[in-house]
Amino acid sequence: MLPDPESPTLLSRPPAISVDEYRQRREALMAQLPDNAAVVLPGAGLMTRSRDSEFAFRQNSDFYYLTGIREPDALLVLLPGRAEGESVVFCQDRDPTMEAWTGRRLGAEGVVAEYGIEQAFENTDRDKQLLTLLAGRELLYLPLDNTEAVSVAEDALSDAQAGLRRGRPPLKGWLDISPLIHAMRLIKSDAEIALLRHAALISAHAHRRAMQVAHPGLCEFQLQAELEHEFVWQGASGPAYSTIVGSGANACVLHYIENSAPLSDNDLVLIDAGAEFELYAGDITRTFPVSGRFSDAQRALYQVVLHAQQRAVNAVQPGATLADIHQGVVYDLTAGLIELGLLEGEVQARIDDESYRRFYLHSTSHWLGLDVHDVGTYRLDEQTPRPLASGMVLTVEPGLYIPSDDDIPDAYQGIGIRIEDNVVVTNEGHEVLTADVPKQVDEIEALMAKK
Repeated sequence: MLPDPESPTLLSRPPAISVDEYRQRREALMAQLPDNAAVVLPGAGLMTRSRDSEFAFRQNSDFYYLTGIREPDALLVLLPGRAEGESVVFCQDRDPTMEAWTGRRLGAEGVVAEYGIEQAFENTDRDKQLLTLLAGRELLYLPLDNTEAVSVAEDALSDAQAGLRRGRPPLKGWLDISPLIHAMRLIKSDAEIALLRHAALISAHAHRRAMQVAHPGLCEFQLQAELEHEFVWQGASGPAYSTIVGSGANACVLHYIENSAPLSDNDLVLIDAGAEFELYAGDITRTFPVSGRFSDAQRALYQVVLHAQQRAVNAVQPGATLADIHQGVVYDLTAGLIELGLLEGEVQARIDDESYRRFYLHSTSHWLGLDVHDVGTYRLDEQTPRPLASGMVLTVEPGLYIPSDDDIPDAYQGIGIRIEDNVVVTNEGHEVLTADVPKQVDEIEALMAKK
């Protein structure tokens, strides 16, 4: 039975990431910089949705990773070796009128008191203070794809050139800070893994809820409503990405988000949905029968995907690579397609000529963290895949998508199946964060029978 709205089952929240951990991240970043460098990292701003309303604000992930601050229009400046404080934040001005409309603002004093930032200024003082802080720094690190940061660097260059006659050191240029931050973000701390585990648990509860309410006659968007209700009920900010509810042939569209079709008795429904909790993402995909019972063809195809997915999850361990895990999935899916008669010939031949790509179009894994497709490179260089290490978090999500073409047996046409779990690499191997939502055929059918 679903939780009674009058007496809901609420999950215990994990601890927030500590101020000390954010400080340690900034210190670790600065330790990688050359002498007399500085970091300029803007947060996100508000985006207009229509006229005088904005989209829901979501902080820039890199800025949040280093500060924990969620307010818009903030700017972080890191100044290694500065006696008055190495971490400086510019923030929104305290403004009683605006706060009456949109809520309390931290102000400079609040940023220092609540987030352990050593010095802060309100944005009114930014033009006066920022170039003074950067004066004499010889190299700036900033996100090169951020126009605000590049504008700051250009102003600092002009100011430095004007100061050359007064003996000020020249500004030699600027480099991209993003690779350094993203390498740090790739390895999650214990506190981050706790938040990801909780995002996964909320997401699992939502998927179970959707399985239990699904029945012919509902529409895809009504399952979306059940999922997102559970996300917010459990304290998540909402979905970590656009919720996918694809029934029937809609499941063969990888990023289907219309979610408008009715659920039919003989169809499967694919749900790819995850909650965002404290800015950390869950990302689960499950595929199940609308009726609560798999047909023979659905079950056969599902077992091919499940076999590949389970073997891929079991392969996650330190030293393994995503490339090797993906190749194992390709082999298992191709072998299954041949066994079912959807491909012909030898497994390796169908891999070599890429015939399998008619039915499996995407990679098996991506990183997971503050972004659902989280940052961090997948290769050490062009030839060398990155080996997995303890603290990395990834998805494992093979799938098969069978087109409704004349050469496909009728029983398989228009079936899309994907199974996705979130997995953290541990010293001993791995932990599946999303194990609370069933994926075995008998477990799914048993859960759906409890309506």
